[in-house]
Amino acid sequence: MGVLTEQDKVCVQTIRFLSMDGVQAAKSGHPGMPMGMAPAAYALWQHHLKFDPKNPEWINRDRFVLSAGHGSMLLYSLLHLFGFDLPLEELKRFRQWGSKTPGHPEYGHTPGVEVTTGPLGQGIANAVGMAIAQKYLAARYNKENFSIFDYHIYTICGDGCLQEGVSGEASSLAGHLGLDNLIVIYDDNHITIDGETSLSFSENVAMRYRAYGWNVLEIGGDGHDIDTLDSALEFAKAQSERPTLIKFRSHIGYGSPNFQDTHTAHGAPLGEDEIKLIKKNAGWDPEKTFVIPAQAVALAAAAKEKGKTLYADHQKQMEAYAKAHPGLARELKDALAGKISIDEKMLPVFDPATPVATRSASGKTLDALMPSMPLVLGGSADLTPSNNTRFKGADDFQKNHPCGRYIRYGVREHAMGAIMNGIAVSGILRPYGGTFLVFADYMRPAIRMAAMSGYPTVFVFTHDSIGVGEDGPTHQPVETLASLRIFPNLLTFRPADANETALMWKYILEHDDTPAAAALTRQNLPVLDKAKYLGMKNFDKGAYVLIEEARPDVLLLATGSEVALAVEACAKLAAEGIKARVVSMPCWTLFDKQDAAYRESVLPSAVKARVGVEAGVENGWWKYLGTCGEFVGMRTFGASGPFKTCFEKFGITVDAVAAAARKSIARA
Repeated sequence: MGVLTEQDKVCVQTIRFLSMDGVQAAKSGHPGMPMGMAPAAYALWQHHLKFDPKNPEWINRDRFVLSAGHGSMLLYSLLHLFGFDLPLEELKRFRQWGSKTPGHPEYGHTPGVEVTTGPLGQGIANAVGMAIAQKYLAARYNKENFSIFDYHIYTICGDGCLQEGVSGEASSLAGHLGLDNLIVIYDDNHITIDGETSLSFSENVAMRYRAYGWNVLEIGGDGHDIDTLDSALEFAKAQSERPTLIKFRSHIGYGSPNFQDTHTAHGAPLGEDEIKLIKKNAGWDPEKTFVIPAQAVALAAAAKEKGKTLYADHQKQMEAYAKAHPGLARELKDALAGKISIDEKMLPVFDPATPVATRSASGKTLDALMPSMPLVLGGSADLTPSNNTRFKGADDFQKNHPCGRYIRYGVREHAMGAIMNGIAVSGILRPYGGTFLVFADYMRPAIRMAAMSGYPTVFVFTHDSIGVGEDGPTHQPVETLASLRIFPNLLTFRPADANETALMWKYILEHDDTPAAAALTRQNLPVLDKAKYLGMKNFDKGAYVLIEEARPDVLLLATGSEVALAVEACAKLAAEGIKARVVSMPCWTLFDKQDAAYRESVLPSAVKARVGVEAGVENGWWKYLGTCGEFVGMRTFGASGPFKTCFEKFGITVDAVAAAARKSIARA
């Protein structure tokens, strides 16, 4: 067993005690995991991790993901000690309003935090995405004598992460893809919130990961054998074609006389008396808190100098690279600057005489755009022919072909979402991936993380309504669209036709500050003639007037496939002398962001008679329909049958829209 030097011991204890003190000051948090994993984390950061604390977004830094995000004080202590812009005062404000040290790590909030973690399993799945991103970037940009991207991804996860299904899905794919740049340290402390892991978790994790196709190394002992861990990490970095799991036996709450190896240490402060006892036993002053000895202070200075040198060397390499490969260097620079502009002439042209499903229109749009967008990676969760997500000329990303731009995620919707989030945080690549809309529920935690963190991930959902037809209610997502719209910071699109679908992709690809979800039809829809419907130029405002009527009697509001019903109903009502304005509403979130004048121009408040039309549940519609509005849509789950029959039986028809308009006018 390796022996810690005196300096190592001081630094490890500093990490432990900062973590304990932070949790105690907040009167909430998780001290046990940081106390147990302090030696392993210290060894990783001190001897292996490549970073520059002054340039935390350096493109060739190693990535560190604390998948067990509840142990966030471990990460904050490391960031502070290794010189990142996280003052000690912020550690003292752990979990407080406005601090840089929230209860779980948050992407974009704290310098050095790579992804938002806390929901267990998300971090390790994000790390798989990061590893895919590195492999692709290296394949595209690395040239002879130029290793522009040669970083590794390191993750610390716990028993909880490995019990979550998303980690298994992602780890299985990582093994298949041979992601040898991914190294996971498993905090094997035998404790979860309920108590001993043996209560619910008795599988052989090492055997499981070997079956996934990973290297597995096991380190026993008391959690201080950093010499063996160093050797294991060196071995992992030298491996090829396999990711590595290091099973590291640790002890939760290490050093606590009363709480070590108990679930009590997991999620609550240890108490001032226990902390004083721990410090006293370690030879520290029990009355002092947030102490950083001189040996630990020296860490930051050394890390800054080391990082400065690493960064400067890479910058020199980039300067030489720009001369040797100017086109690629310019492409990379533009990508980092977020420069994407799509000329509308690049979009496909759709014939109004030929109905097209919006999933097909999406595929044709990708065919047109993707050849000129090498930094957009596509994929599907085993539904490629149905999602139409594989563009013409695409190569598959595989173990021996990392330059491929299409990822076969397999039947792993949740992992796909979390992996795409990991790709998105590269700051260079944009990922999109497809499945059926009803399976958005299988990936909901990943969608939530994307929305919360602002990852520019694109979720492509086809088979968006009862239009699925014969597959029946299990595959007809009547409630799912409404559930996506309630996410803050997620742009949920439901385009009305092929032309709106093309405009949707233009908007999404030109904006990388938020995730987006697209709901697309299985069934063919009429194509709206852009030359006739001039209001479509306002598509990027989220809603626009499709059929104008200066002084309408009623407003017909619709999305997706039901816009065509509103158009027909408008003509039917006109024959009766009723003036209707048709409004297409492809993205409510964008519309709600417009100024009051624009919203009033589309939905004039003086017009009380309104009808909402959508082959989904009515939740959310009433903010647009008001007290006199009517809704034509679903109030139950669907049924199996031909899609036209489903629409008829559930009363989503032209006649139903017209009848609802008359009723709303009467009420107004």
